[in-house]
Amino acid sequence: MSRSIEQLESMVADLLAEARKQGASAAEAAVSSSAGLSLTVRLSEVETVEHTRDQGLSITVYFGKRKGSANTTDLKPAALREAVNKACTIARYTSEDDCAGLADPDLLARDYPDLDLYHPWNIDTERAKELALKAEQAARDHDRRISNSEGATLNTQSGSFIYGNSHGFVGGYPTTRHSLSCVVLAQDGDSMQRDYWYDSRRDWHELLSPDAIGRKAAANAVAKLNARKLGTCQAPVIFRADIAPHLLHSLTGALRGHAQYRQSSFLLDSLQQEIFPNWVSIQEDPHIPKGLSSAPFDNQGVATRPKNIIRDGVIQTYLLDSYSACKLNMKSTGNAGGVRNLAITIGDLSLEQMLREMSKGLLVTELMGQGVNAVTGDYSRGAAGFWVENGEIQYPVEEITIAGNLKDMYRQLLAVGSDTDIPGSTHTGSWWVEQMTIAGN
Repeated sequence: MSRSIEQLESMVADLLAEARKQGASAAEAAVSSSAGLSLTVRLSEVETVEHTRDQGLSITVYFGKRKGSANTTDLKPAALREAVNKACTIARYTSEDDCAGLADPDLLARDYPDLDLYHPWNIDTERAKELALKAEQAARDHDRRISNSEGATLNTQSGSFIYGNSHGFVGGYPTTRHSLSCVVLAQDGDSMQRDYWYDSRRDWHELLSPDAIGRKAAANAVAKLNARKLGTCQAPVIFRADIAPHLLHSLTGALRGHAQYRQSSFLLDSLQQEIFPNWVSIQEDPHIPKGLSSAPFDNQGVATRPKNIIRDGVIQTYLLDSYSACKLNMKSTGNAGGVRNLAITIGDLSLEQMLREMSKGLLVTELMGQGVNAVTGDYSRGAAGFWVENGEIQYPVEEITIAGNLKDMYRQLLAVGSDTDIPGSTHTGSWWVEQMTIAGN
């Protein structure tokens, strides 16, 4: 069982007191504790059962503008004192940094909402095995061409964490996360393909059924069989909804404060620039109840708030923690630790309607490699998917590369589909981009 909120609060208080005792002018600390179960079945047999129990803390101290940090997974009192001692030793020998320090006390989350993030699942290994077996069996029963399985896995985890600093801020909350996934292989003659599906939720009652997950994994794998190659061409491209979040993450990465002050962003100095068509808005909402990325405050205690990142196609804000805000002479936007619960303007077209409207082009269902240049926006990724003609899928394709530039891709966004039923914390449908280069034979 993970430690209670009260126990973690006591540890944070002890860490901050020890930092003051050792001469630090300011300090911040975070302590976490979690416990969980992970069970995998493969070909109707239990393959692995893992009971996990994790804990850890981090302490950062400041001596004026000098900073030192230390981490440990040992939460005994002596280990806490040693961690603070190591952080203080490091700080005494580091160079001064004008932006080193705690978050602005006026921005800290003094009063924040309960976001309903804790739904523990008292599940034993027998029940976990039963659910995983159901998912795998549903996949194997879906089509005779499902020839093998890489398994189905059920994960459940609950935990608590506390963050505090010497401005007097102490906050924390318990969380849970549960998931079920299935991976299978399909074969037809010499053609073999692998695919998967999963679901992940804060509340285990809301997980997709094992049957639905298994059938979706099998259908994805079977659809890819007997894939062909394409000749090099230029064509419209639709990124399926479960792939589209990658394009949003490239956007938020370029708007991160650290990318801006290091001048390593293809959207450098881009505030108030129009980069999307004027019908596009993109929001962050960290306060969605049960949201997988929801949080009432960021990793520095700054209150999170819903905000427009893009409004009417125009960039409204960078995504800043306290350090990058200082570097850019701005205020923190509550994004230490990342962006939470992104959503883009959704259109009325289903994926099938988008394919009909596109008439001819590529539907991308899988991306490979890391071919995105964060500085220039040049985009080149290995891909697989389906070739579309006359508004209908004709055949699966593989061993192709799609290329363009993210600025062009954003400007050429023609529609975002209504097919938003994908797992994860990003709310988007499929993206229809007007034209990209497709490299094949």
